Amino acid sequence: MKKQSNAAPLIGCAGWNIPKEAAGSFPEAGSHLERYAAVLPVVEINSSFYKPHRPHTYARWAESVPEDFRFSVKVPRSITHDAAMRDIDDLLARFAGEVGELKHKLGCLLVQSPPKLGFHDQTARDFFLKLEDTFGCMMACEGRHPSWFSDIATEVLRERKVTRVIADPAAGQPGPHVPTTNDIYVRLHGAPRIYYSSYSQEYLDALAADLDVHSAAGRQVWCIFDNTAAGEAVPNALDVLRACKGGVLPAA
Repeated sequence: MKKQSNAAPLIGCAGWNIPKEAAGSFPEAGSHLERYAAVLPVVEINSSFYKPHRPHTYARWAESVPEDFRFSVKVPRSITHDAAMRDIDDLLARFAGEVGELKHKLGCLLVQSPPKLGFHDQTARDFFLKLEDTFGCMMACEGRHPSWFSDIATEVLRERKVTRVIADPAAGQPGPHVPTTNDIYVRLHGAPRIYYSSYSQEYLDALAADLDVHSAAGRQVWCIFDNTAAGEAVPNALDVLRACKGGVLPAA
């Protein structure tokens, strides 16, 4: 599975639920995913973090979306949290057997570390090498302990070609963002109330301009809105998509 090269920023949400207020921007017919994928180019699957999905479920999702649509899939907590990224061969094989049914539509794997899990050099090197060997797609990492922003952590992420997530709010990050690859992966959790708050129009306009700069520089750009609890993610994503596309969205 190869990384997708895409001129436009890839803007989407953590999940494909469409709130009533935004329904007019999407087709009326089809499943929630089919309607979502007709307008937004990517989605982040977070449910995989909490529970496994059957291979045929991933296959059905892949068949429901356009050819150029891409999924980002969050690595299960059984691997990143419970096993702390160690001795995960059996867990990883199971996960690969499931998510592999997305085939070329698997665009990225998202790794999120627990806030109390510090960075361990050799563990991280081994872990990300196994992910690369198993999947071969883009990898993004949202570390949430301060040690994941250390010089040695930056070195390892760069060596393993893992994109450090730009998160808002950025848990554990002691200073400015330090990139680890030429790619961009932004996760917007909502502020001031995490998972709930909408972003201001001023923030969204500035974000769109910034994403366009990165995209014009040839970087693969992912921007995922995770402020889903009150249904703000989809309207925010649509606003940024409109701005990046000069005000034009695909016809609903």
